[in-house]
Amino acid sequence: MIAKFIPHMFTLGNLVLGIVALILAFHQEVVTAAFLVILAMLADGLDGRIARALNVQSEFGKELDSLSDVISFGVAPAFIAFVTAFSDFGTAGWVAAILFPVCGALRLARFNVTSGTHNSFIGLPIPAAGGILCTLSLFWPDLDVVMILIACFALSFLMISNVRYPSFKQLSAIPKVYLWVTPLIILASISVAVIYPWMTKFIMLPLVLYALWGLKKNVNLLFIRRLRIRRHRRRHEDQTVNSDITS
Repeated sequence: MIAKFIPHMFTLGNLVLGIVALILAFHQEVVTAAFLVILAMLADGLDGRIARALNVQSEFGKELDSLSDVISFGVAPAFIAFVTAFSDFGTAGWVAAILFPVCGALRLARFNVTSGTHNSFIGLPIPAAGGILCTLSLFWPDLDVVMILIACFALSFLMISNVRYPSFKQLSAIPKVYLWVTPLIILASISVAVIYPWMTKFIMLPLVLYALWGLKKNVNLLFIRRLRIRRHRRRHEDQTVNSDITS
């Protein structure tokens, strides 16, 4: 019975971290707030894996996870970006800060009602988008606010797009024997962030590579598809010419 609630504890931890990140961002503690969003990503990644390892998946857990994700990876990163960079940019800043969590909510709603595959997601997952936005905001004012705005709009579009991104769920099974390692991973992450707070910024790099890799893969598939269509048309035209000649 207790095992059933263990994944929910990680999901609620994700939610609490998102709320605390909002409060810290309100008090201008944006670096710590961004780190809490990254830590929420860790909790979000672990809850589903632990649920599958314990074989206690449920619809309740799925819905609770989505509601928590809207706060931690939609509202919190958008507010961090607004506090750091968008607040002095007028209407565009307001629109970007509002659009991001709205697109994130739409992305999660679509995920909950569509039956995807174990190998891919449709649209950029909101944890990755939120992680990119909040860590990217930490580079302001060294990075032009226009670049952060463009990135925010691009991430919003990618979340609701049909671009496919790889899912690592098939690699995520955690044997029950190793579940005790989970608290150690969290403690190690907190220790690194406390000792080296500047490292929070560089979490952005693998997340950006993930976002770009999904785009590249879809562009390649689109190019191959168009190439096949052209070849099919040429074959059809050649067959038509040959039939006209023989007739």
